[in-house]
Amino acid sequence: MELQTRPQTPRFAQQSTQQSAAASLPGTWKLSHGRAITLQPREAGTFKVAHGQVWVTWDGPHNGAGNQSGDHFVSTGQTLRVRAGERLVVESSNWTHRSPSYFSWEPLPAPVRATAPRISAVTQPLADLRVAVSFGGRALARLAAGVAALAWGTVFAPA
Repeated sequence: MELQTRPQTPRFAQQSTQQSAAASLPGTWKLSHGRAITLQPREAGTFKVAHGQVWVTWDGPHNGAGNQSGDHFVSTGQTLRVRAGERLVVESSNWTHRSPSYFSWEPLPAPVRATAPRISAVTQPLADLRVAVSFGGRALARLAAGVAALAWGTVFAPA
C-alpha cells in the first residue's frame, strides 16, 4: 500500500499533555481532527491506531444487523486486518480533545507455501537402486563363474 503523506508534527508543541505525547510517533501517519483518508491496499495488512481514535468505514455490501455495518470506531492500540483490495475510509474522531490521530500500516508477511513432495524424491532413489541391482547381478554372475571354475579345476584336476 502506498501512502503519500508523511508524519507531521503539530504546529503548537504544547497544546495539551495528550497531544504533546503524540507529537511525533515514528512509523505512523498523522490524520488531523476531522480529516479523512481513503485506503485501498494492494496487499493484505494490519491497520493499527497508535494514538487517538478513528472512525473506519468499509465499502461494499454488509451482512447482518445494523450494528454489523461497515462502520467501526478503532481506538489506541486496536488493530484491524485488511484484505488486499478492500476499500476503507478512515476519519480522525477525537471529539473530546480535537487532537490528531496517528495510525500505522504493516503488510502481512507473504504466506509460505508448503511444497508438495516431488516425484524426483522417489524416481532418483529408484534409478540408483536399479543401477545397484545391475552391478550386483553382474558381480554375482562373475562370482558364480569363479566358483564354478575353481570347483571344476579341483574336481577335474590332473592327478
